[in-house]
Amino acid sequence: MGTLYEVGLQFIGCTVDVVYDPSNISDLTIEYEGHAPWKVHELVIGEHVGKRPTMPTHLQPQATDSSRLLGAAEQQNRQRREIQAPALSFRAVHKEGSNDV
Repeated sequence: MGTLYEVGLQFIGCTVDVVYDPSNISDLTIEYEGHAPWKVHELVIGEHVGKRPTMPTHLQPQATDSSRLLGAAEQQNRQRREIQAPALSFRAVHKEGSNDV
């Protein structure tokens, strides 16, 4: 029903049995094989809860000045242009009044 309950860290990822009274869902009983049943209460997050710790600087996004991939692509493009032979143009060969090419 969209309500959060504090169950415990040791049961993260486990499938547990939830026993509850439909008229009062603020207190639940959790059962898990090999453990005694225990009561859990609705999770309440107050206004004086601690702030989330900041991420270390090596995990935060960092600005870049250049891209190694784009730099390599530019260098390869320059090399390709140097090797590529220039195309021939026959525009200057054709003169007015002459049908020969």
